[in-house]
Amino acid sequence: MATIAAVPAGGTYLDTFKKSFTQVPIDAAKGNAISTTEFLEAAESLTTIFDVLGGVAFSPVKKDLLGNVQKIRARQLAAPLESENLQDLVRNELKSKSHTATEGLVWLVRGLEFTCLGLSKNVASSEELSDSFRGSYSSTLKPHHSFLVKPIFSAAMSACPYRKDFYAKLGDDDEKVKEELKEYLAALEKIVNILKEFLASKEAKW
Repeated sequence: MATIAAVPAGGTYLDTFKKSFTQVPIDAAKGNAISTTEFLEAAESLTTIFDVLGGVAFSPVKKDLLGNVQKIRARQLAAPLESENLQDLVRNELKSKSHTATEGLVWLVRGLEFTCLGLSKNVASSEELSDSFRGSYSSTLKPHHSFLVKPIFSAAMSACPYRKDFYAKLGDDDEKVKEELKEYLAALEKIVNILKEFLASKEAKW
């Protein structure tokens, strides 16, 4: 069972993240180039939210995201000068006739979108987490999953904690938690949309 990071006094669970998506540099002058190192650190940090949602049920989801982070990081380490931002990493990997990291990024973005949409829907409503994530799953990951994978994700969503219990674990001040979460999710959504558009373009195809 994963250990849930302790929320600092007066803070929120987001304070325990090594890197937030609000801190990921986006270079507008280079076509919204997204810095690889900070992005991967922010993605790794995000996966700890699954420990709060339910460590055992969500462990396959977390493992999937972290596996894709590793594929991208392996490419970055193999060709650091060609991988300073995600878009260049993809372009240069595809030139080398490989697409392991690019494919990893496609799946990582889908997983991040699933998480972002589920949490965003929940913060903006009064529905239970399981309902928010089911809705999010249907429009993000489900169309790409095999019949073997779908039940694993369905089981995770059925195991979501009650809304009130989840938010209580994110910090003592409910309003502060929700405000910080909204800001964080807006930054994540922006990055997801930039990457979705890039990955759908011809230059990201293999």
